[in-house]
Amino acid sequence: MKIFIYKCLIASFIFLILFYLTFGVIKRQLLTEIENLKSKENIEHVKDKIRTEITKANKKDKILSNDDKKIINEFLNKLQSELKSQN
Repeated sequence: MKIFIYKCLIASFIFLILFYLTFGVIKRQLLTEIENLKSKENIEHVKDKIRTEITKANKKDKILSNDDKKIINEFLNKLQSELKSQN
């Protein structure tokens, strides 16, 4: 019985160490990604990318497909009805 308890304790200790090591690495990677996203250069890059995509979309004849139009129209109608019911 003692050997079983010792084996369980050792196995659980090893499991905890591996758990903290793997999730610690993942946590560290996520924190660095978040820090990179918050950097001023990255924010400017995203703004420039959005501007270029909007400029490209403005040059097209059709921006949305028919399905997208229906979905957006339904969503806007729902928003309008909810806003009217608030007053």
